[in-house]
Amino acid sequence: MRHRVAHRKLGRTTPHRRALLRNLATALFDKERIRTTLPKAKELRPFAERLITLAKREENRLHARRLAARHLQDPAVVQKLFDTIGARFATRPGGYTRILRLGPRKGDGAEMAYLELVGYEYKPAGKDGKTPKKAADKKEPEPKGEP
Repeated sequence: MRHRVAHRKLGRTTPHRRALLRNLATALFDKERIRTTLPKAKELRPFAERLITLAKREENRLHARRLAARHLQDPAVVQKLFDTIGARFATRPGGYTRILRLGPRKGDGAEMAYLELVGYEYKPAGKDGKTPKKAADKKEPEPKGEP
């Protein structure tokens, strides 16, 4: 029986699992949306939401920043977490992430999912990494003829 057993092992040793969660959380706060397996997403969700709750703190901000920096690999991501993400969720009482199931992965059949921050806007990139332009925005060429 699994009574009072809280977390998934994900087939890894404890230090490997902690490193995995730290790397996934760093990527999540950097990109605001990551694609991973469903068990990893379910395990990352409370870990990431705890860090966002730290970023929302009004008092003891320096201590909260140091606690979050223990788990995040990049100082720029820590700054983004406290400056933009914490401010975005300042009035929200919880539920900062969402899991979108994608179905099985082609190679091994593992259940895949997106884990994204609530309020994330997907911006598809067009050719050459630019967003597609509308036809109405294009200027019509000037007629060649007499000036």
